[in-house]
Amino acid sequence: QAQLVESGGGSVQAGGSLRLSCAASGRTFSNYAYAMGWFRQAPGKEREFVAGISWSGSSTSYTDSMKGRFTISRDNPKKTVYLQMNSLKPEDTAVYYCAATLGPGLRASRGAYDYWGQGTQVTVSS
Repeated sequence: QAQLVESGGGSVQAGGSLRLSCAASGRTFSNYAYAMGWFRQAPGKEREFVAGISWSGSSTSYTDSMKGRFTISRDNPKKTVYLQMNSLKPEDTAVYYCAATLGPGLRASRGAYDYWGQGTQVTVSS
């Protein structure tokens, strides 16, 4: 069964850093190429795209407000994607979700993703 499990969330002061990880498991992720992404959802808001990465890792995309602060990367032998978050702001507080979609190409649309993790809370205090 395909599964995504996030880790690395927590509480940090503004200006601090966190590194999220997402481990994929299951036959699906062993047999097919898949793009991955990070989304987030703050209370009372819709889930929004944060960053995405292609299967090869050569293509990445970020929402404008995260550019220069967040970095997405992946380690395919470990079936893991990372989100390094620096210079965190209180408005970055949200539940962060990892997502995967079959196929090598980068995707930025929530609807393009078929597999989702359970989410990890990130809280940034001022």
